Amino acid sequence: ASIPQFTNSPTMVIMVGLPARGKTYISMKLTRYLNWIGTPTKVFNLGQYRREAVSYKNYEFFLPDNMEALLIRKQCALAALKDVHDYLSREEGHVAVFDATNTTRERRSLILQFAKEHGYKVFFIESICNDPGIIAENIRQVKLGSPDYIDCDREKVLEDFLKRIECYEVNYQPLDDELDSHLSYIKIFDVGTRYMVNRVQDHIQSRTVYYLMNIHVTPRSIYLCRHGESELNLRGRIGGDSGLSARGKQYAYALANFIQSQGISSLKVWTSHMKRTIQTAEALGVPYEQWKALNEIDAGVCEEMTYEEIQEHYPEEFALRDQDKYRYRYPKGE
Repeated sequence: ASIPQFTNSPTMVIMVGLPARGKTYISMKLTRYLNWIGTPTKVFNLGQYRREAVSYKNYEFFLPDNMEALLIRKQCALAALKDVHDYLSREEGHVAVFDATNTTRERRSLILQFAKEHGYKVFFIESICNDPGIIAENIRQVKLGSPDYIDCDREKVLEDFLKRIECYEVNYQPLDDELDSHLSYIKIFDVGTRYMVNRVQDHIQSRTVYYLMNIHVTPRSIYLCRHGESELNLRGRIGGDSGLSARGKQYAYALANFIQSQGISSLKVWTSHMKRTIQTAEALGVPYEQWKALNEIDAGVCEEMTYEEIQEHYPEEFALRDQDKYRYRYPKGE
Protein backbone atom coordinates (compact mmCIF):
# COMPACT_ATOMS: atom_id res chain seq x y z
CA ALA A 1 0.00 0.00 0.00
CA SER A 2 1.22 3.51 -0.75
CA ILE A 3 1.96 5.96 2.04
CA PRO A 4 -0.65 8.79 2.22
CA GLN A 5 0.49 12.22 1.03
CA PHE A 6 0.33 14.99 3.62
CA THR A 7 0.59 18.71 2.88
CA ASN A 8 4.22 18.67 4.02
CA SER A 9 5.17 15.50 2.13
CA PRO A 10 8.57 15.64 0.37
CA THR A 11 8.54 16.51 -3.32
CA MET A 12 10.25 14.93 -6.30
CA VAL A 13 10.87 17.34 -9.17
CA ILE A 14 11.26 15.28 -12.34
CA MET A 15 13.02 16.77 -15.36
CA VAL A 16 11.78 15.74 -18.82
CA GLY A 17 13.26 16.47 -22.22
CA LEU A 18 15.74 15.60 -24.93
CA PRO A 19 19.47 16.18 -24.35
CA ALA A 20 20.83 19.74 -24.73
CA ARG A 21 17.58 21.36 -23.60
CA GLY A 22 19.01 22.97 -20.46
CA LYS A 23 17.64 20.43 -17.97
CA THR A 24 20.80 20.25 -15.85
CA TYR A 25 21.15 24.05 -15.86
CA ILE A 26 17.51 24.42 -14.73
CA SER A 27 18.01 21.69 -12.09
CA MET A 28 21.05 23.41 -10.59
CA LYS A 29 19.48 26.88 -10.62
CA LEU A 30 16.22 25.64 -9.10
CA THR A 31 18.08 23.69 -6.41
CA ARG A 32 20.10 26.76 -5.45
CA TYR A 33 16.92 28.86 -5.31
CA LEU A 34 14.93 26.41 -3.18
CA ASN A 35 17.83 26.03 -0.75
CA TRP A 36 18.08 29.81 -0.59
CA ILE A 37 14.41 30.16 0.45
CA GLY A 38 14.97 27.56 3.16
CA THR A 39 13.82 24.35 1.46
CA PRO A 40 16.52 21.62 1.67
CA THR A 41 16.95 20.46 -1.94
CA LYS A 42 19.39 18.21 -3.76
CA VAL A 43 19.98 17.28 -7.43
CA PHE A 44 20.32 13.66 -8.51
CA ASN A 45 21.92 13.69 -11.96
CA LEU A 46 21.46 10.35 -13.71
CA GLY A 47 24.40 11.03 -16.04
CA GLN A 48 26.76 10.86 -13.05
CA TYR A 49 25.39 7.45 -12.06
CA ARG A 50 25.85 6.24 -15.63
CA ARG A 51 29.47 7.48 -15.75
CA GLU A 52 30.23 5.61 -12.53
CA ALA A 53 28.75 2.44 -14.00
CA VAL A 54 30.34 2.50 -17.47
CA SER A 55 32.86 4.50 -19.52
CA TYR A 56 31.30 6.44 -22.38
CA LYS A 57 32.55 5.56 -25.88
CA ASN A 58 30.03 6.99 -28.32
CA TYR A 59 26.35 7.57 -29.09
CA GLU A 60 25.75 3.85 -29.73
CA PHE A 61 25.32 3.39 -25.97
CA PHE A 62 22.00 5.27 -26.31
CA LEU A 63 20.62 3.35 -29.30
CA PRO A 64 17.06 2.21 -28.49
CA ASP A 65 17.89 -1.40 -29.41
CA ASN A 66 21.08 -1.60 -27.29
CA MET A 67 19.60 -4.01 -24.74
CA GLU A 68 22.75 -4.27 -22.61
CA ALA A 69 22.92 -0.48 -22.28
CA LEU A 70 19.20 -0.24 -21.55
CA LEU A 71 19.66 -2.60 -18.61
CA ILE A 72 22.59 -0.53 -17.28
CA ARG A 73 20.59 2.69 -17.66
CA LYS A 74 17.63 1.22 -15.77
CA GLN A 75 19.93 -0.01 -12.97
CA CYS A 76 21.40 3.51 -12.74
CA ALA A 77 17.89 4.99 -12.48
CA LEU A 78 17.00 2.56 -9.67
CA ALA A 79 20.26 3.39 -7.83
CA ALA A 80 19.48 7.09 -8.12
CA LEU A 81 15.92 6.54 -6.84
CA LYS A 82 17.31 4.65 -3.85
CA ASP A 83 19.49 7.67 -3.04
CA VAL A 84 16.46 9.94 -3.49
CA HIS A 85 14.61 7.83 -0.90
CA ASP A 86 17.55 8.05 1.52
CA TYR A 87 17.68 11.83 1.10
CA LEU A 88 13.95 12.50 1.46
CA SER A 89 13.12 9.90 4.11
CA ARG A 90 16.29 9.64 6.20
CA GLU A 91 18.31 12.82 5.70
CA GLU A 92 15.46 15.33 6.19
CA GLY A 93 15.56 16.54 2.59
CA HIS A 94 12.40 18.28 1.34
CA VAL A 95 12.89 18.31 -2.44
CA ALA A 96 14.81 15.94 -4.73
CA VAL A 97 15.42 17.08 -8.31
CA PHE A 98 15.70 14.02 -10.58
CA ASP A 99 17.82 15.30 -13.47
CA ALA A 100 17.49 12.92 -16.42
CA THR A 101 15.80 12.79 -19.82
CA ASN A 102 12.79 10.74 -18.58
CA THR A 103 11.50 10.88 -22.15
CA THR A 104 9.26 7.77 -22.10
CA ARG A 105 5.96 7.16 -20.37
CA GLU A 106 7.38 3.87 -19.09
CA ARG A 107 10.24 5.61 -17.26
CA ARG A 108 7.91 8.28 -15.85
CA SER A 109 5.47 5.59 -14.68
CA LEU A 110 8.32 3.87 -12.83
CA ILE A 111 9.13 7.14 -11.04
CA LEU A 112 5.45 7.88 -10.27
CA GLN A 113 5.03 4.39 -8.77
CA PHE A 114 8.16 4.89 -6.67
CA ALA A 115 6.85 8.26 -5.43
CA LYS A 116 3.43 6.79 -4.64
CA GLU A 117 4.96 3.96 -2.60
CA HIS A 118 6.89 6.44 -0.45
CA GLY A 119 4.26 9.19 -0.19
CA TYR A 120 6.17 11.80 -2.21
CA LYS A 121 4.55 14.52 -4.27
CA VAL A 122 5.69 14.76 -7.91
CA PHE A 123 6.15 17.82 -10.12
CA PHE A 124 7.41 17.52 -13.71
CA ILE A 125 9.47 20.13 -15.57
CA GLU A 126 9.62 19.53 -19.31
CA SER A 127 11.98 21.61 -21.44
CA ILE A 128 11.01 21.61 -25.12
CA CYS A 129 13.22 23.28 -27.71
CA ASN A 130 13.18 22.86 -31.48
CA ASP A 131 15.42 25.80 -32.37
CA PRO A 132 18.60 24.31 -33.95
CA GLY A 133 20.60 27.44 -33.09
CA ILE A 134 19.81 27.23 -29.38
CA ILE A 135 20.49 23.48 -29.31
CA ALA A 136 23.86 23.87 -31.10
CA GLU A 137 24.87 26.71 -28.77
CA ASN A 138 23.95 24.63 -25.72
CA ILE A 139 26.08 21.74 -27.01
CA ARG A 140 29.01 24.11 -27.59
CA GLN A 141 28.71 25.80 -24.21
CA VAL A 142 28.01 22.76 -22.02
CA LYS A 143 28.65 19.44 -23.71
CA LEU A 144 32.14 20.26 -25.02
CA GLY A 145 33.28 20.35 -21.39
CA SER A 146 31.35 17.23 -20.39
CA PRO A 147 33.25 14.33 -18.73
CA ASP A 148 31.97 12.20 -21.65
CA TYR A 149 34.11 14.17 -24.10
CA ILE A 150 37.43 14.90 -22.37
CA ASP A 151 40.19 15.69 -24.91
CA CYS A 152 37.84 15.06 -27.85
CA ASP A 153 37.81 16.95 -31.15
CA ARG A 154 35.23 19.76 -31.13
CA GLU A 155 33.55 18.74 -34.39
CA LYS A 156 33.45 15.06 -33.41
CA VAL A 157 31.77 15.99 -30.13
CA LEU A 158 29.08 17.95 -31.96
CA GLU A 159 28.53 15.10 -34.44
CA ASP A 160 28.35 12.42 -31.72
CA PHE A 161 26.01 14.42 -29.52
CA LEU A 162 23.59 15.18 -32.34
CA LYS A 163 23.41 11.42 -33.02
CA ARG A 164 22.86 10.89 -29.31
CA ILE A 165 19.87 13.25 -29.46
CA GLU A 166 18.51 11.27 -32.42
CA CYS A 167 18.63 8.10 -30.30
CA TYR A 168 16.28 9.72 -27.78
CA GLU A 169 14.00 11.27 -30.40
CA VAL A 170 12.95 7.81 -31.64
CA ASN A 171 11.03 7.02 -28.42
CA TYR A 172 10.41 10.54 -27.04
CA GLN A 173 6.92 10.87 -25.57
CA PRO A 174 6.30 14.42 -24.31
CA LEU A 175 3.88 15.07 -21.47
CA ASP A 176 0.42 14.88 -23.04
CA ASP A 177 -2.26 17.52 -22.37
CA GLU A 178 -4.97 14.85 -22.10
CA LEU A 179 -3.23 11.65 -20.99
CA ASP A 180 -1.23 13.50 -18.30
CA SER A 181 -3.89 16.04 -17.29
CA HIS A 182 -3.92 14.55 -13.75
CA LEU A 183 -0.19 15.33 -13.26
CA SER A 184 1.39 18.52 -11.94
CA TYR A 185 3.83 20.04 -14.40
CA ILE A 186 5.26 23.03 -16.23
CA LYS A 187 6.34 22.92 -19.86
CA ILE A 188 9.00 25.42 -20.92
CA PHE A 189 9.08 26.08 -24.67
CA ASP A 190 12.21 27.42 -26.45
CA VAL A 191 14.00 28.57 -23.27
CA GLY A 192 11.10 30.66 -21.98
CA THR A 193 9.30 31.90 -25.09
CA ARG A 194 6.13 30.17 -23.86
CA TYR A 195 5.00 28.21 -20.80
CA MET A 196 2.24 25.71 -20.02
CA VAL A 197 1.38 25.06 -16.37
CA ASN A 198 -0.92 22.30 -15.11
CA ARG A 199 -2.31 21.46 -11.65
CA VAL A 200 0.04 23.39 -9.33
CA GLN A 201 -0.83 21.91 -5.95
CA ASP A 202 1.19 23.51 -3.16
CA HIS A 203 3.59 26.20 -2.04
CA ILE A 204 6.75 24.48 -3.30
CA GLN A 205 5.28 23.89 -6.75
CA SER A 206 4.00 27.47 -6.86
CA ARG A 207 7.43 28.88 -5.96
CA THR A 208 9.04 26.57 -8.52
CA VAL A 209 6.74 27.81 -11.30
CA TYR A 210 7.29 31.44 -10.30
CA TYR A 211 11.05 30.97 -10.35
CA LEU A 212 11.16 29.07 -13.65
CA MET A 213 9.05 31.73 -15.36
CA ASN A 214 11.50 34.41 -14.26
CA ILE A 215 14.92 32.88 -14.98
CA HIS A 216 16.86 33.23 -18.20
CA VAL A 217 18.44 30.10 -19.63
CA THR A 218 20.34 31.98 -22.34
CA PRO A 219 23.33 34.21 -21.39
CA ARG A 220 22.90 37.97 -20.84
CA SER A 221 24.73 40.85 -19.20
CA ILE A 222 23.77 42.39 -15.85
CA TYR A 223 25.16 45.81 -14.96
CA LEU A 224 25.37 46.77 -11.28
CA CYS A 225 25.94 50.42 -10.45
CA ARG A 226 25.80 52.76 -7.49
CA HIS A 227 23.49 55.75 -7.37
CA GLY A 228 25.05 59.18 -7.74
CA GLU A 229 26.30 61.10 -4.69
CA SER A 230 23.38 62.26 -2.51
CA GLU A 231 23.00 65.40 -0.36
CA LEU A 232 23.33 63.26 2.78
CA ASN A 233 26.47 61.60 1.33
CA LEU A 234 27.98 65.09 1.10
CA ARG A 235 27.36 65.63 4.82
CA GLY A 236 28.66 62.15 5.73
CA ARG A 237 25.27 61.01 7.02
CA ILE A 238 23.99 57.46 6.54
CA GLY A 239 20.58 56.35 5.27
CA GLY A 240 17.83 58.91 4.79
CA ASP A 241 16.10 59.69 1.52
CA SER A 242 17.77 62.76 0.07
CA GLY A 243 18.11 63.58 -3.62
CA LEU A 244 21.29 63.81 -5.68
CA SER A 245 23.94 66.43 -5.13
CA ALA A 246 25.34 68.45 -8.06
CA ARG A 247 28.13 65.87 -8.44
CA GLY A 248 25.58 63.08 -8.18
CA LYS A 249 23.68 64.53 -11.13
CA GLN A 250 26.93 64.72 -13.13
CA TYR A 251 27.48 61.03 -12.37
CA ALA A 252 23.95 60.19 -13.53
CA TYR A 253 24.52 61.95 -16.89
CA ALA A 254 27.90 60.20 -17.32
CA LEU A 255 26.22 56.87 -16.58
CA ALA A 256 23.56 57.61 -19.20
CA ASN A 257 26.26 58.33 -21.81
CA PHE A 258 28.03 55.07 -20.95
CA ILE A 259 24.85 52.97 -21.18
CA GLN A 260 23.95 54.62 -24.50
CA SER A 261 27.41 53.76 -25.86
CA GLN A 262 26.83 50.06 -25.08
CA GLY A 263 23.94 49.80 -27.55
CA ILE A 264 21.87 47.52 -25.27
CA SER A 265 18.59 46.36 -26.78
CA SER A 266 15.55 45.80 -24.53
CA LEU A 267 17.31 47.39 -21.54
CA LYS A 268 15.56 46.83 -18.20
CA VAL A 269 16.41 49.10 -15.26
CA TRP A 270 15.65 48.40 -11.60
CA THR A 271 15.97 50.90 -8.74
CA SER A 272 15.07 50.98 -5.07
CA HIS A 273 12.35 53.30 -3.73
CA MET A 274 14.94 55.88 -2.70
CA LYS A 275 15.08 59.32 -4.43
CA ARG A 276 18.82 59.03 -5.08
CA THR A 277 18.43 55.82 -7.10
CA ILE A 278 15.30 57.02 -8.94
CA GLN A 279 16.99 60.29 -9.97
CA THR A 280 20.04 58.34 -11.18
CA ALA A 281 17.80 56.06 -13.26
CA GLU A 282 15.75 58.93 -14.70
CA ALA A 283 18.88 60.34 -16.35
CA LEU A 284 19.02 57.17 -18.49
CA GLY A 285 15.82 58.17 -20.28
CA VAL A 286 14.37 54.63 -20.30
CA PRO A 287 11.51 53.02 -18.30
CA TYR A 288 12.51 51.67 -14.89
CA GLU A 289 10.96 49.53 -12.15
CA GLN A 290 11.13 50.33 -8.43
CA TRP A 291 11.80 47.44 -6.04
CA LYS A 292 11.53 47.87 -2.27
CA ALA A 293 13.83 44.85 -1.86
CA LEU A 294 16.66 47.01 -3.28
CA ASN A 295 16.30 49.68 -0.58
CA GLU A 296 19.35 50.30 1.58
CA ILE A 297 19.05 48.66 5.00
CA ASP A 298 17.21 50.72 7.59
CA ALA A 299 19.69 52.11 10.12
CA GLY A 300 16.96 52.44 12.77
CA VAL A 301 17.88 54.91 15.52
CA CYS A 302 21.08 55.74 13.59
CA GLU A 303 19.32 56.99 10.43
CA GLU A 304 20.82 60.27 9.10
CA MET A 305 23.60 60.26 11.71
CA THR A 306 27.33 60.48 10.95
CA TYR A 307 29.57 57.61 12.06
CA GLU A 308 31.19 60.00 14.53
CA GLU A 309 27.77 60.71 16.08
CA ILE A 310 26.99 56.99 16.26
CA GLN A 311 30.32 56.36 18.03
CA GLU A 312 29.54 59.16 20.49
CA HIS A 313 25.90 58.26 21.24
CA TYR A 314 25.99 54.48 20.75
CA PRO A 315 29.59 53.35 21.41
CA GLU A 316 28.62 49.69 22.02
CA GLU A 317 26.61 49.52 18.78
CA PHE A 318 29.46 51.17 16.88
CA ALA A 319 31.89 48.50 18.17
CA LEU A 320 29.48 45.63 17.40
CA ARG A 321 29.02 46.85 13.83
CA ASP A 322 32.78 47.08 13.39
CA GLN A 323 33.20 43.48 14.55
CA ASP A 324 30.70 41.90 12.10
CA LYS A 325 29.12 44.25 9.54
CA TYR A 326 27.49 41.38 7.65
CA ARG A 327 25.38 40.13 10.59
CA TYR A 328 25.03 43.38 12.54
CA ARG A 329 21.54 44.81 13.03
CA TYR A 330 20.91 48.45 13.93
CA PRO A 331 18.67 49.09 16.99
CA LYS A 332 15.06 49.37 15.70
CA GLY A 333 16.45 48.85 12.20
CA GLU A 334 17.85 46.13 9.97
